[in-house]
Amino acid sequence: MTLAERLRHALIDAPHRGPVLLTGDYRDDEVGSGETLLPAAVLVAVTDRPKPGVILTQRTDHLPRHPGQIAFPGGRIDATDSDPIAAALREAEEEIALPRNAVEVIGEVDPYRTVTGFSVTPVVGVIAPDLRFTPEPGEVDSVFEVPLDFLMDVANHVEASVEWQGRDRHYYEIMWDDRRIWGATAAMIVNLSRRLRWAK
Repeated sequence: MTLAERLRHALIDAPHRGPVLLTGDYRDDEVGSGETLLPAAVLVAVTDRPKPGVILTQRTDHLPRHPGQIAFPGGRIDATDSDPIAAALREAEEEIALPRNAVEVIGEVDPYRTVTGFSVTPVVGVIAPDLRFTPEPGEVDSVFEVPLDFLMDVANHVEASVEWQGRDRHYYEIMWDDRRIWGATAAMIVNLSRRLRWAK
């Protein structure tokens, strides 16, 4: 089974069973409060090599939202985007100069609600290994690759909590070298890991 076939099976064909997927930063009793979530999309770009990796970015320190954090390429869905896939590909091209036609799109997966008011749709795609990326200096400090097996290993998914706005917020974090992947990005990785496990 090729990498693309394995991912497609996990995302599209896998039955809805197994571990519960993470749906958002909110607790269940906070959902449905009438808040309108802004649609966004990110690209989970998986490199097609014997040991696949996942492309991640580190945001610049001067951004008003999530400065310095680790994230997938992506952002808000614009009116000109036909769907989340188009938005994810556009954002990846703008942020790291990944050509849209260089991505074999596998499909959309489970949306994730962020406490900052976004509904984020991850779009999984396969790319050739060793592509050259050019970070957009206004948004992206660096681009790096983390082995897929490392990110999918539940032993690396550490659950933590912090008090925020008077409530305990639970989240996952994944440490890769000196980089801390956490929050929505880590949660979407955990969801992908759970789908890949029960698709086997």
